[in-house]
Amino acid sequence: MKTLKVLPLAALLVSGVWSCTPSGDTPQKTLSNLDPANFADVYRGDTTALYVLKNAAGAEACITNFGGRLVSLMVPNKDGGMTDVVLGFDSIQAYYPENNQTDFGASIGRYANRINQGRFMLDGEEYQLPQNNFGHCLHGGTDMGTMGWQYRVYDAEQTSDSTLVLSIVSPDGDNGFPGTVKATVKYELMSDDGLNVLDIAYSATTDKKTIINMTNHSYFNLGGDYENGVLGDTLFIAADYYTPVDSTYMTLGTLEPVAGTPMDFTTPKTIGRDIAADNEQIRFGNGYDHNWVLNANDNELVPQAALKSPVTGITMYMYTTEPGVQVYCGNFLDGTIKGKGGKAYKQRAGICLETQHYPDSPNKPQWPSTVLEPGDTYESNTSYFFAVEK
Repeated sequence: MKTLKVLPLAALLVSGVWSCTPSGDTPQKTLSNLDPANFADVYRGDTTALYVLKNAAGAEACITNFGGRLVSLMVPNKDGGMTDVVLGFDSIQAYYPENNQTDFGASIGRYANRINQGRFMLDGEEYQLPQNNFGHCLHGGTDMGTMGWQYRVYDAEQTSDSTLVLSIVSPDGDNGFPGTVKATVKYELMSDDGLNVLDIAYSATTDKKTIINMTNHSYFNLGGDYENGVLGDTLFIAADYYTPVDSTYMTLGTLEPVAGTPMDFTTPKTIGRDIAADNEQIRFGNGYDHNWVLNANDNELVPQAALKSPVTGITMYMYTTEPGVQVYCGNFLDGTIKGKGGKAYKQRAGICLETQHYPDSPNKPQWPSTVLEPGDTYESNTSYFFAVEK
């Protein structure tokens, strides 16, 4: 992994562990108070489990191979304790789409975000995908019977105390996508110069020309405070432009400046400051549910986004090889879903920072391509660095 430069959020204002498999020994509870036995099941013929990663600094990440989902992530807070900074459930059954159709912590594929009317052209041939969101294809298709990867069971191999490799094979024609795709998601929990780092590396190959756009859909709550949510957290995004949408959340195909709009996070501000502004894009998104065009900097790797909780002092710095990030603030959570510890997830209970190519890129030739050719390898990497700033 490359050495990255971490800047205090204040500076931005101016410029082993256990492999919980069915055949292995399982601990009674994880640091995040999960019982691995509650994740041991068989779903549509495939075995599910909980895998627990730790780093040298004592941080913990719990991941299930159902949907490649990050279930919990324990990192230090300013009081010397540990905080679980992601939303999720206490049992594997709660993740099943028959019970809750959510994307908490999921590895998304084949194509993250939306494709207009579920259609795209490739070498003169039109492909039709599931239409599961205002007539568009969202996250590769998420309705029952046309489920995206977040509802499928990955093969899992825990290669070390701190590393888990998940793999999936998506056959030609799966949900309408061309080509047999073999993909992997590697989670690695590291410590780097006193910081805790969750690194997620994606790769994929295909036997036929196709499109791919993978991401992670974790809902972060750095304060561990689901009642009050994330509106008081401070957010920075290194993006001078974003991609506006219509009333069906479909991108218009233009890049618009954030300056002078509620979309401007180039100077850190609280998430809640402008989330209810009198602005068409805010109304269309029911808050923030947009793609930001990240400012690439080839000379120095600096955070593309940073999030800080005033409650715990935890700051999360996001680095990515992707050109964009979809920021979603739990706009449609309404308290009916109860997560870990029986806590209700209300509106704005978490924020997603989904690193990816721009929405509907297969139909926008002016944007970075998501095409994958046979013989080539899709590679994408996102790292979340966690620091404590009092």
